[in-house]
Amino acid sequence: MSERNGRTANVDDAHFTDTAALDLSKITPPRDEDEFAHLRGTSAEEDVTFTKAERKFIRRRSLSLLWRASAGVRGKLLLTAIAVVVSQGAQAATPFIAGGLAIDWGLPRLMDGDSAGLWVPALLYLLCAVTAGVLLYWYTRMTAEASQAMLYKLRDEVFRKTQALSLDFHEDYTSGKVISRQTSDLEALRELLDGGVNQLVQGLMFMLFTTIYIWISDFRSGLVLLAAVVPIIFLGRWYQKNAEVAYRRTRISSARMIVHFVESMTGIRAVQAFRREDARSRQYRKLAKIYRDDMVRSIGLFGVLQPGLMLIGNLAVAAVLLWGGFRVLEGDLGAGLLLGIVLATKRVFQPLDMIAMFYNSLQSATAALEKVSGLLEETPKVRQVKSPQRLEDCAGDIEFTDAEFKYSDDGPVVMKQLDLHIPAGQTVAVVGRTGAGKSTLVKLLARFYDVTSGSLTLDGVELRELSEDDHHRHVAMVTQEAFLFSGSIRENIALSRPEATEDEIIAAAKAVGAHEFIMGLPEGYDTDVNKRGGRISAGQRQLVSFARAFLADPAVLILDEATSSLDLPSEQLVQQGLERLLGNRTALIIAHRLSTVSIADRVLVIDEGQVVEDGSPQELIDAGGYFSKLHSAWSATMGN
Repeated sequence: MSERNGRTANVDDAHFTDTAALDLSKITPPRDEDEFAHLRGTSAEEDVTFTKAERKFIRRRSLSLLWRASAGVRGKLLLTAIAVVVSQGAQAATPFIAGGLAIDWGLPRLMDGDSAGLWVPALLYLLCAVTAGVLLYWYTRMTAEASQAMLYKLRDEVFRKTQALSLDFHEDYTSGKVISRQTSDLEALRELLDGGVNQLVQGLMFMLFTTIYIWISDFRSGLVLLAAVVPIIFLGRWYQKNAEVAYRRTRISSARMIVHFVESMTGIRAVQAFRREDARSRQYRKLAKIYRDDMVRSIGLFGVLQPGLMLIGNLAVAAVLLWGGFRVLEGDLGAGLLLGIVLATKRVFQPLDMIAMFYNSLQSATAALEKVSGLLEETPKVRQVKSPQRLEDCAGDIEFTDAEFKYSDDGPVVMKQLDLHIPAGQTVAVVGRTGAGKSTLVKLLARFYDVTSGSLTLDGVELRELSEDDHHRHVAMVTQEAFLFSGSIRENIALSRPEATEDEIIAAAKAVGAHEFIMGLPEGYDTDVNKRGGRISAGQRQLVSFARAFLADPAVLILDEATSSLDLPSEQLVQQGLERLLGNRTALIIAHRLSTVSIADRVLVIDEGQVVEDGSPQELIDAGGYFSKLHSAWSATMGN
């Protein structure tokens, strides 16, 4: 293994993120007035009804996100807009070529023996059809590329953002909700961008050009179209008002259902061990029923919109045909032109069906975009300073000075005015009852959280002022849950140092006693551990995570109940590795076992966020306090 001071660890790879490349200013909308502070981030997650001003703020935030996501493809979108204008203009001309031109102009000439009456309308019709088809193909392909580019950016930003957020976010914002943002919400947006926008643009352009042709050909028929617009506007406003609430409900109920599913599958061992399958299924059916009812309600609204638009369109066609028929009889309108106007009027309302489908997708996507934009607006509570201090070489000297901490602004103080100095190279065991503050102490040092007041320094440098790379290089933590990523044993050990050589990886495994069981696996270090390390035991997974931490070669090593999953033979191997490898490091070990405490230079007893006993193991045993009683209990269980 390389010496701690002789190399530089790859921190970004170790944490599967690249915060240097994460520029959220390009995707996160600017902050608004303080009156909307409660809507920032995900605080409005469960809200359904908002005031008019709140809806406006949320909509502006969502559109701002969509606008930023379109950066880089706006030129392509402009070209496709030109293409769709030309294609729909050509397509809208075909009824008038088939009606007014072919019948009123071409048919008399054809009867007089002039073949131009046949081929001129035919060629014009063919030219318009080919132009519309070619441009429509190009437009569809280009918009698909642009929409996928936008979705790619959003997916990437959601993933980067959720990794960059502090631990408190992930403790409050369940993994199921994060999955919902990345899957169902972005899928709703994909449906809108891939299909809905195409339908809207094509439909609107076709309606526009067809209406223009009708007005140019016969403005009195155009008045009928104008009259039909009034009920369409009222119907659209009614749908928008009701669908906005309905689709927001579907996004919330969908997220709740996904959260329950993810929790049940993640905790499947506990579910089956305690025979909770029926209870979890009943709860899931209840959530699925709520989602079903919300979807039925939203689809029911669309069931009113779509037939309503079709009814208005058919009534308009009937009015044009009836009025135009009387005018043909009076000689005020040509029969061919009437045919063209009737065909055009019927076709002008056909896109309303597509527009209704788009509006349906829009409401769903808007509700989803609200959730995504809220997530991307979250800010880490553990923030990096603009000009951090560097700490190239670290001895591992730790000092808490009048440090206090609470998990939320209105929550209780869980660490009270802590003054604690841990010299470099010292191994410290931290003991205490459950909830006493042991994990809080090490999480502050690992900088999952920042102290609320006071200071915490590493080699005299305040952690909040220390560069993120240097902190991650000098401080490593092994938790009780030994999480392994899908991949080989080798890849999981090298997670902390991807550039490590084969010999260094093997040396780290040997140091913690993992080499022997690894070599006994089917493919040795190339064995795929499968999801969450399902192919190897809990103790073996913990040994792999130990090897990962030792390979990082940090100045400070934190073990948060990290030996709790080990059986006695494995623990003995780990103890030997710890004794060899902790000699020149500062180590904090949350210990529930006597064997772990025995290798410590010093023991801290924590109670209610304060150090109530501090000294060497033997000193505290002799003192007859909490640790002495705990030691006696440990000894009794070991048969000593």
